[in-house]
Amino acid sequence: MRETSTMRASEQDGSYPRPQLVRHRWADLCGEWEFAYDDEVTGLSDGWHEGTTPLGRRITVPFPPESPASGIGDTSFHPVVWYRRLITPGELDEAGRSEDAPTVMLHFGAVDFRATVWANGRLLGSHEGGQTPFSFELPAEALGDGPLTIVVRAEDDPADVSQPRGKQDWLEQPHVIWYHRTTGIWQPVWLEAVGDDRVTRLNWVPDVTNAQVSLQLRLQGRPRRPLWLDAEIEHDGVELASLRVKLTEPEHRFSLSLPTQGNGQGYEQLLWSPDRPTLLDARLRITDEAGVVVDEVFSYLGLRSIEEAGGRFLLNDRPCYVRSVLEQGYWPESHLAAPSADALRAEVQLIKDLGFNAVRLHEKVEDPRLLFWTDKLGLLVWGEIGSAFEFSPRAIERTVREWMDVLARDAAHPSLVTWVPVNESWGVQHISRDPAQLHYVQALFHLTKALDPSRPVVSNDGWEHAASDLLTIHDYATTGEALGASYADAAAVDALRDGIGPAGRRLVALPGGTNGKPVMVTEFGGISFAPGAPDDTWGYSVATSADDFEGRLRALVSALRMSPVLSGFCYTQLTDTRQEANGLTDEHRVPKLPVATIRDIIAGGSGA
Repeated sequence: MRETSTMRASEQDGSYPRPQLVRHRWADLCGEWEFAYDDEVTGLSDGWHEGTTPLGRRITVPFPPESPASGIGDTSFHPVVWYRRLITPGELDEAGRSEDAPTVMLHFGAVDFRATVWANGRLLGSHEGGQTPFSFELPAEALGDGPLTIVVRAEDDPADVSQPRGKQDWLEQPHVIWYHRTTGIWQPVWLEAVGDDRVTRLNWVPDVTNAQVSLQLRLQGRPRRPLWLDAEIEHDGVELASLRVKLTEPEHRFSLSLPTQGNGQGYEQLLWSPDRPTLLDARLRITDEAGVVVDEVFSYLGLRSIEEAGGRFLLNDRPCYVRSVLEQGYWPESHLAAPSADALRAEVQLIKDLGFNAVRLHEKVEDPRLLFWTDKLGLLVWGEIGSAFEFSPRAIERTVREWMDVLARDAAHPSLVTWVPVNESWGVQHISRDPAQLHYVQALFHLTKALDPSRPVVSNDGWEHAASDLLTIHDYATTGEALGASYADAAAVDALRDGIGPAGRRLVALPGGTNGKPVMVTEFGGISFAPGAPDDTWGYSVATSADDFEGRLRALVSALRMSPVLSGFCYTQLTDTRQEANGLTDEHRVPKLPVATIRDIIAGGSGA
């Protein structure tokens, strides 16, 4: 049986797949499943969906079949795959099935790209979107004494560039900056027993100025009987806030006052920041008219404010210089899936050890368990979506739907401080000349601000910005002297803003859209140092020795740190990734220089 803490969600071990909405009993379905390719798309006619036919291969979930960790390791094109697994009555009991929680939910963290799911031959439903979670109720009549057969069909057309896909290559072999594809299940699968009246979504929005926090709550449906919510927030066993209200709607927004935060001389003690990542624990309990608990979930939150003002990026009303690193989230053995929950913790700790206070999750919606550790250990996060590559009504529909799901999934994480819906004009390659593409990027920016007004939004990271809360620039100048000259003073930055940027692209697609906004160089470096690597590896410049690598790295970082106008930077990149051998570490996370040396270059005397 898998159990999480029943009181402190912030103290979980990082294995629970949905760390911001925790129920204390659940059953992990990762591990061995039956598996088959369906290259001729005959599985439905063969009755595979009915679940009575075993599939011929075995795969280790949640690793994609392209990866060695899956036990398959086939990187060729296979547009349709099938999975089959028997769920035992014991696993249903592990999930907490009882008279009070008779409904068993089957949760998927992410399946790329279109998933259809059956239980004992009965269609549960379908989901489209390879980066976001979904769930189905298991049919009550199937939850008997015998095993329950789950079948999943995943369809992922490798040539369909209207799918939000990020770094997944449309060619069979990886080239330039794209990698092997991720097909099918690639994030955890688990069971969880619930009642009919239950929480399905929550979000915390801190209001540091007014010493309160807003709770946004979604229920399974409109209550059909009297229900009450009891919400409690505590820190180190001390209650900070509580609330008791009647639930009457499927969605609610409540404010909880934090009286101790009214002390203007002491309120900072509980604020969340990278150097002091204080988390507050929360418990939500729904009871019926007789006082019987019908649902109980555990969560956590961080008190912090994020904004831009006066040309600076502000954390808790103070200028915060962002020292970020680009994270591809790709492992040689497991590809876009993390090798383990522990690997996600180690990734966050490595980034902090190297002197960074932030990470840009690049062209990927990360596993929520990584966000738990950025919350817990203290690392600012820029959240991004894997882009589609074409501009079409279908690509727009898919991206908007999936982006809205990303915002809903991750908005409660205090470490997540900036949203990036578009990167380097991917999917809008003609934004500077096509008004429709500009309108689309503008719409994504405003949609994001409408759904989450609490965070800055970068409209198009790197160049060709529409309206944007930050002006972010990608600049792969190969020497510190050339890089520093572009950001020597405000006049130099204005010259870039008004002309052609470092990549030969206009920095702004909407004149005036970034005036007065903080300026950051959010991609630079990319120095390759990989002795003995294959001939197809590359970087934006090449170091010939460890000393040369250190000298180049120090010169580039120092050039940006000395600029009086920049509010931060993001170095490309954390790890070597496939043919991109331009990481600070190799693909196995071994640093190419002593950790203390890299930390001194990145952070200097800046502390955590």
